[in-house]
Amino acid sequence: MPRILVVEDDETIREMVATYLRLSGFTVELAVDGIDALTKVRGTQPELIIMDMGIPKLNGWQTTQRLRARKETAQTPIIALTAYALDEDRERAFNVGCDAFESKPIDFNSLIGKIHTLLARSNTPV
Repeated sequence: MPRILVVEDDETIREMVATYLRLSGFTVELAVDGIDALTKVRGTQPELIIMDMGIPKLNGWQTTQRLRARKETAQTPIIALTAYALDEDRERAFNVGCDAFESKPIDFNSLIGKIHTLLARSNTPV
């Protein structure tokens, strides 16, 4: 099954998302901040990344920009997951390279649908 990296600083949300994804059949890796995410990407090579935009050390916008600048992650689908739900936040997420946007509180049916759509676009079997 596809490997998904969940980048989320809030332990409760991180574990809730990880549990739901695992129950949906995905392999899940976890990162707690932007620096951790950049390190974990090298070791895990995820097929998709779920990125909280309000993480510490490097925020989600900065981390996404750095991932897009790397050859190995330039095309990896990234879903922005954030409590920043204004139109300008959505636009900013897309401008730095996110492929989809999911606001908190999380609608897991919507999130899973976006995951399947993005993985299909990248020709990753689900």
